[in-house]
Parts: sequence; C-alpha cells; structure tokens
Amino acid sequence: MAGFRDILGEGGGIERALFWVLLALLAFGCLLVVRPFLSPILWALILCFSTWPLFERVEAALGGRTRLAAFIMTLGLATAFVLPLVLLGTSIAGNVEDVLDRFKAGGGDIAAPPGWLASLPLVGATLDAYWRLLVTNTGAFVQEVGGFLAPVLATLRDLLLKAGVGVGRGLLELLLAVLIAFFGYRDGRRWQAILHRMSERVVGPRARQLIEVAAGTIRGVVYGVVGTAAVQAMLATFGFYVAGVPAPFLLGCVVFVLALFPVGGAPLVWAPATLWLFYQGSVASGIFLGAWGFLAVSGIDNFLKPWLISKGSDLSFLPVFFGVLGGVLAFGVLGIFLGPTLLAVGLALVREWMATRPELTGGRAALPGEGPPQA
Repeated sequence: MAGFRDILGEGGGIERALFWVLLALLAFGCLLVVRPFLSPILWALILCFSTWPLFERVEAALGGRTRLAAFIMTLGLATAFVLPLVLLGTSIAGNVEDVLDRFKAGGGDIAAPPGWLASLPLVGATLDAYWRLLVTNTGAFVQEVGGFLAPVLATLRDLLLKAGVGVGRGLLELLLAVLIAFFGYRDGRRWQAILHRMSERVVGPRARQLIEVAAGTIRGVVYGVVGTAAVQAMLATFGFYVAGVPAPFLLGCVVFVLALFPVGGAPLVWAPATLWLFYQGSVASGIFLGAWGFLAVSGIDNFLKPWLISKGSDLSFLPVFFGVLGGVLAFGVLGIFLGPTLLAVGLALVREWMATRPELTGGRAALPGEGPPQA
C-alpha cells in the first residue's frame, strides 16, 4: 500500500489537491463522529494524567499486572465520584422532607413569616398576607397571584428543565469518562508513545518537553484547584456542624463546587450562613463561623492552591487565575483544566522562542528558571 509520500510524489497537482481535500473530509467526518464524546475523552485524559503516579504504584504492588491495576483504579474513580453523589442526594432528600414536614405541620419558624416582614413600608402587609396564604392555602395563593407569576413560573420551569438535562448529561459524561479511563490506564504507555511520535513529526524535537509541560500543568491544576476545594469543603462542613447550621454536608458540597471557580468561591456560602446565625440570635456561633470561614476556609486558599499548583507546574498564580477564569468562560467546567494547560504550553513556546533569541533577553541564552538552551 502506497504511503503519503508515494501518493504525493507520483501524482500531479490535481491529484495532490484532491488527496488533501479527501483527507480533510475524512478528518472532518471523524471529528463529527467523535464530537459527542470529546468531553468524556478529555475528562478521562485529565483523570489519567493526574492519577498516573498512583496507577504506577498500584501496578508495581500487583507485580506489573496492568489490567488488574487499571481495573482497581477505575473502580476507585467510580467510588470517588458515585459515593459523594449518593451522599449528596440523600442529604438533599432528607432536607426536602424536613421542610415539607414543617409546612404540613403548619407551624414552626418556616411556616410563620418573620416579624420584620410586616413592618416593611408600603409592601410589608401585602407580603405578610401572601406568606400566610401560601402556607395555609396554597391553591388559593396560586389562583390569586397565578396571572402575575405565570411568566416567572414559566421561566423557572424552563430553567429547572435545563438544569435537570444538564445534570443528567453531566452524570452520563462522568460515567463515560470513568469507563474510558480504564483503557487510558491499560494502554496509556502505548498512547503516550504514539503521541510522542506524532507531536515530534509536527513540532520537532521539543515536542516531548511541551508534552511534559502540559502533563505537569494538568496535574498541578488538578491537585491545586480540586485539592484546595476539597480541603475548603471539609473545613467548611466542620464549621457548619460546630456552629449548628442546618444541612452542613449539603452546604459543604456547595462550597466544594463554588471553590473550583476563581471568583466568589466559599464566601458565597459561609458568609450568608454567618448572617443567618446572627439573624437567629446565635451571636457566638455567628462570630465563630465568620472567623472560621475567613481565616480557615477562605484563608487556606491563599497559600495551599499556589503551593499545590507549583508542585506540578512553574506557572505563577496570575496565569493560573486567568487560565481558570478564561477557560470556564470558553469551555465550561472543563476549562478549569484546559485554560491553564493551554496557557502553560503557550508560555513554554514563547520561552523556547526567546531562548533562541538571546538579544530579546538582554544577551542571556535562557530565561531565569530554565535550563541551558537546547540545540
């Protein structure tokens, strides 16, 4: 079978052009087929990259049995993802049931409107009456305000449907990612060799270094962003439990999700909880939770995340910040890892280019922190 060089060398200009057109169409068709699975594939690659050192230890402990090690790692990933989801669902169901029981009882601090509501100027009495009508006779409340709230309820319904579809799609992608990760562990070394050969043909001899930069950045971002979010969630859950805030585990899960993003984060949870404690009259608990949230939950983010990221990558905090934020805006949740990785590879290319141009670095052959220039 003739190779690419034989085809391009024997044919004329029209044949070569037709060959490239057919090759482009083939690549486009393959992309259309794989496109629905790109997100799970990327998630699986991120999981394999970030946990590969652990996989090698498991493989060594099993005497080099790669398949068994891959199965154990995949089972561990499934447990790590499924168990928190089950606990979260149980917590949500328990809290919803508690709220419904309070509404059915027709009393308690949820059924009765707060005292300050009726004292609001102009609208206080109306809101207080609507609150009591909602609790005592939901059907009459819907009939009375249904026309006014119809557009709002329709919008809320659409948002809930979209959120439900998004959650279901995310769970399906997560399951596919875990399944693909098994083959990533099992055939990872062969895939790595193929990637090195392909990248060297395109980029040249520096391809291996760029791949190492990308892999190190992925590990650093995973350890830094996810690890810090997990620690913040555990600290926040402890603080909520000690302060007596309802549903501490559920709020801790919310802290973990919000802590993944560089803007807002954990204060969006512990700060309102602190205000709620003050409103309930629990001044001591509010002071404790506010101090704990500011010093422990949010304070640990200032040094733990940069330190963990620096363990796998030489990126400073500012490129990581822009990479995470810009990546989320461009690629969604997956951009938390893709954004910093793309910036790291881009910066590595700039450094490589500047290392070959000593006049751009003041006569130095390499930038600070880099090794000697490569030939």
